[in-house]
Amino acid sequence: MPETVTPESVLAELETILTEVIGDDLLLDGPLTMETSFDQDLQLESIEFVALSEKLLETYGEQVDFVGWLAEMELDDIIALTVGQLVDFVASNASSASSTSGREA
Repeated sequence: MPETVTPESVLAELETILTEVIGDDLLLDGPLTMETSFDQDLQLESIEFVALSEKLLETYGEQVDFVGWLAEMELDDIIALTVGQLVDFVASNASSASSTSGREA
């Protein structure tokens, strides 16, 4: 997991992950922003959500349970999901985990 987890660092890491998942076409529409939507802007397919979930797990560990988080949402909420919502989720879960993991040693 990255040492310092801030919304800015998560957004940058997410852009790298999404470029790996979607390909370089991601960058054709301009930079990834907090307002970018997964459905309307990125047109992510379900298999790409699976790949995104795996990459988030590899990068941030089990404390960022993307699948569990999505499972709690209604379909309309998933369709309307923005990059900013995911960034906030990752940043809050990864930073709380990194602050507690230092105490477990």
